[in-house]
Amino acid sequence: MRKLKAISFILVFTLLLSMVFTGCSSNKELTKIKLSEVTHSVFYAPQYVAISEGFFAEEGLEVELINGQGADKVMAALLSDQVDIGFMGPEASIYVYNQGATDYAVNFAQLTQRDGSFFLAREPMPNFKFDDVRGKSIIGGRKGGVPNMTLQYVLRKYGVEPGIDAEVRTDIQFPVMAGAFTGGEGDFVALFEPAASLVEKEGKGYIVASIGAEGGYIPYTAYSAKKSYIEKNPEVIQRFTNAIYKGMKWVETHTAEEIAKSIAPHFPESDLDILTRVAERYKAQDTWKPDLVLTEDGLNHLMYIMEQAGELDKRAPYDAIVITEFAKKAMK
Repeated sequence: MRKLKAISFILVFTLLLSMVFTGCSSNKELTKIKLSEVTHSVFYAPQYVAISEGFFAEEGLEVELINGQGADKVMAALLSDQVDIGFMGPEASIYVYNQGATDYAVNFAQLTQRDGSFFLAREPMPNFKFDDVRGKSIIGGRKGGVPNMTLQYVLRKYGVEPGIDAEVRTDIQFPVMAGAFTGGEGDFVALFEPAASLVEKEGKGYIVASIGAEGGYIPYTAYSAKKSYIEKNPEVIQRFTNAIYKGMKWVETHTAEEIAKSIAPHFPESDLDILTRVAERYKAQDTWKPDLVLTEDGLNHLMYIMEQAGELDKRAPYDAIVITEFAKKAMK
């Protein structure tokens, strides 16, 4: 009887001790991070997976996600300290560096390695060729933005000179491009997902090509922070990168349907079928950068595209606007 009581006491004591430590652990204060993303798209699935699957929380971070609706706006918020981390095309950091800023943005992790937009026509075109856009009007996105410059790169690849052989409109803001197209503007449009599939589902446009597949490898979107912020908060940047890398590995090892289910809370306007189809499409074209390292060759290729588009007259030094130590450490 005494042995039974002793065992019961030990079990109860162990249980109480476990509850105390669990409580302490769950009540541990998370470091809050403000993150501004260039747009909200399935294109950035590993990021949403990192949130949904609790990878940021595992790293002691609480992320407030803000839709910046354009790289220019994300960079403005970053430089004015309205946000801690910006998620956008590296072209924005090149522009800022070349303007002579002392506390400029430094890219520390790359997420996507291809363009994420799809080319839509008003009617089904099963035998579409980019030569078909001659004499037509294309809604192409903001002047100086990577989506617009990559589109121009693809058009030139097929011998179509923007502004001469086809009109590429830059007067319509990124968030309203889908609405403008379905409202009758333009003959073609380049849209991100899930907007492209939603327009197609409504029968108001038809995907005829993938700009990502046609454009090849490009360091398309990356995370950056001000030079001073990285210097003051290296442990925060490392934990953030760790969480993104976990999201990347999760996406690599799970099916399109599993990815769709994980990110579904971030896209309440899209049904699971569309999210699955989009995730499958992005996986198939090798959209995501598995190691997060923004390479010098990649940056040089992006700057070549910028030069070709007439948006860059001086290249920024790789070592100044890119740091790879956080991505490399995350992989270890």
